[in-house]
Amino acid sequence: MAGSIATAGVVCAVGIAAAALVGIGAAAAESQRAAGIADAAALAAADTLAGFAAGDPCSRAGEIAAAQAGSVTACDIDGLIATVTIETRFGAIPVTAIARAGPPL
Repeated sequence: MAGSIATAGVVCAVGIAAAALVGIGAAAAESQRAAGIADAAALAAADTLAGFAAGDPCSRAGEIAAAQAGSVTACDIDGLIATVTIETRFGAIPVTAIARAGPPL
C-alpha cells in the first residue's frame, strides 16, 4: 500500500513538471515568434526607406506586424536605419521584441 501511494506521488510530480516544461517551451516559442515579427517589420520599414516599397516606413512596419498578430509600439527612423519595437501577447502576458534594419555599413 505504501508503495502505490509513493508511486502515485511520483507520477503526479512528473505530470506537474511536464506541464511546467510545456508552458516554458510555449513561452520561449512566443518569444522567438515576436523576434521574427520585429525582424520582418524592421526590414519592411528599411525597404520603404531605401525606396524598394512605397509609403510611410512606420505604417508599412505596422501592416507587417498586424498581419502576424503583433502591433508596433515604437518606430524610430535614423537616416536609412529603422528600429521597430513590436508587442504580441502570450495569454495575458505582453511579449516585446526590438529589431533594427538598414543598409550594410
